[in-house]
Amino acid sequence: MNILMVLTSHDELGDTGEKTGFWLEEFAAPYYVFKDAGATVTLASPKGGQPPLDPKSDSDDAQTDSTNRFKNDKETQDALAHTKVLSDVTIDGFDAVFYPGGHGPLWDLATDADSKRLIEAFAASDLPVAAVCHAPAVFKSTNGPDGKPLVSGKRVTGFTNTEEDGVGLTDVVPFLVEDMLKENGGHYEKGDDWASFVLTDGKLVTGQNPASSEAAAEALLKLLKRR
Repeated sequence: MNILMVLTSHDELGDTGEKTGFWLEEFAAPYYVFKDAGATVTLASPKGGQPPLDPKSDSDDAQTDSTNRFKNDKETQDALAHTKVLSDVTIDGFDAVFYPGGHGPLWDLATDADSKRLIEAFAASDLPVAAVCHAPAVFKSTNGPDGKPLVSGKRVTGFTNTEEDGVGLTDVVPFLVEDMLKENGGHYEKGDDWASFVLTDGKLVTGQNPASSEAAAEALLKLLKRR
């Protein structure tokens, strides 16, 4: 199994003067699910190199077994520091793509032409596409083979409006993930705030929040093992 993981390169949290980026747990948990299953994982980001880490995801209360494992894993730290430039990546040789969240994707990956190109190519080839928490933002402008928004008519989830309100960023983010998925014709569903909730519809996997990261990765693996 060859899995592509695409991370954000955006580090500014709107006009707040604060930093954002990718959420550590949403990278680490899926990464180790894939690696422990024997998959080869390739990392990419719009700018390449080290993607910015959301500092809030590095706080003591945000740590998990997976993030602690990452902090003692020099090999993975080095891989993360040298992500491929997204414009250089094609779907050739990959079996699936996974997008970790964090607020960063709302600003760059949501409108990134190379991300759109890759997602649409995976979908056209009937290969799994997965995104967790804020990363379903990448479906803002992506279309399926039928020309409709990729999420149109599909059961999807992502960071809820109430979760965004809970972190106090409703008026900071460029758009709300829940609202966008609904506007694009997705059949949006959600579980309890901050609890794991994952949906699979065809080859599309979406997870609601950081707690959904591991389960979303496992759902993607199930699709790959069914082939």
